[in-house]
Amino acid sequence: MSRQQRNTKGTKKGDGVIMNDAIRARELRVIGDNKEQYGIISKEDALTLAEEQGLDLVLVSPDAKPPVAKIMDYGKHKYQIEKKKKEAKKNQKKIEVKEVKFSCKIADNDIAYKVKHAREFLEKGKHVKLRVFLRGREMATPEQGVEVLNRVWPMIEDVANLESAPHQEGRFINMYVTPKKDKEKK
Repeated sequence: MSRQQRNTKGTKKGDGVIMNDAIRARELRVIGDNKEQYGIISKEDALTLAEEQGLDLVLVSPDAKPPVAKIMDYGKHKYQIEKKKKEAKKNQKKIEVKEVKFSCKIADNDIAYKVKHAREFLEKGKHVKLRVFLRGREMATPEQGVEVLNRVWPMIEDVANLESAPHQEGRFINMYVTPKKDKEKK
């Protein structure tokens, strides 16, 4: 593939890469595909070298004096970068948030039952949002909702870290807890 054909694909790529004829510098410090140093040579000589090898001349460091260019297969390089990004994304841990709802007028045995579920979620490594829903006139006294969550916290503090204390968000009083790390349990 000749340099002319390569440049029809785009000299300045959409991802901000300057390559081949789009390079404006007269002299470049050129590095080969196998990390071979060609030294400081003219742009035309560098393009000829790249063309002979069937590769692209890609500007790596445009701000250097003189600018640094590398002879490489840009398509292959871009593919490998995308592959690494996908691999990194695959290895990310997805955080699952479970929600346990309470009301202001909840009985102690109902609290114990819901706390049991919250503990199960925390032991499985899931984050838990504890919420108290305020109905009607309960909005006038949100302290009751905070009190319910303050009664719940001692029941789960051995397996959870308090991420955010009880606070009001609209009709809800929320408290966010995360599981304790294994090192902290021991």
